[in-house]
Amino acid sequence: MVMRIIGSVIARIGSKRLAYKNLLPYKGVPLVRHALIKLIDASLFDEVVLSTDSELIARTCTDLKNVSILKRPDQLASDSVASIPVFQHIVQNFPCDLHLNYNCNFTECPNEVFEQAIELAQKSGESLSVPYAVWAQTNSCLMNYGDPFKITAKTFVSKNISPLDIHTMDDLIEMHRANQAPFNW
Repeated sequence: MVMRIIGSVIARIGSKRLAYKNLLPYKGVPLVRHALIKLIDASLFDEVVLSTDSELIARTCTDLKNVSILKRPDQLASDSVASIPVFQHIVQNFPCDLHLNYNCNFTECPNEVFEQAIELAQKSGESLSVPYAVWAQTNSCLMNYGDPFKITAKTFVSKNISPLDIHTMDDLIEMHRANQAPFNW
């Protein structure tokens, strides 16, 4: 059976801890764009979707081939909204058998993690990497999800994901230091 698989990145403009975080550069590329490129380059997805509430974020990525941009409604764009309703919005607009979200806060994540998440979600309905970079669900799991704050995913540990979850400028600088050649400052 052929499965239709959607890869997504969700990126709001608002961030309480680090303003405009999704537009800040990692290795010279905005975090959101970096994540979308990783999904495209993985060649595992029938379509890659950016869900955003921001025209600026959308315009930063609009030239990427094979990326569809989905405007997130205001009711799904606040800090208090769980990810599951955002994923459901993506799948309602881009029907698929399986959805995988890549969290752009985790800049170093190899394709094998995407593959592992897809395989585990196909078997169990939902999978989540530890660290929390990749989260996948079947359509059935996603559309019948209970409390979106009670994650039901089968977790799997990946030592290949950089454990640093970028939420502050210090986190971002540390990722650069860990993954770029040193230079004289």
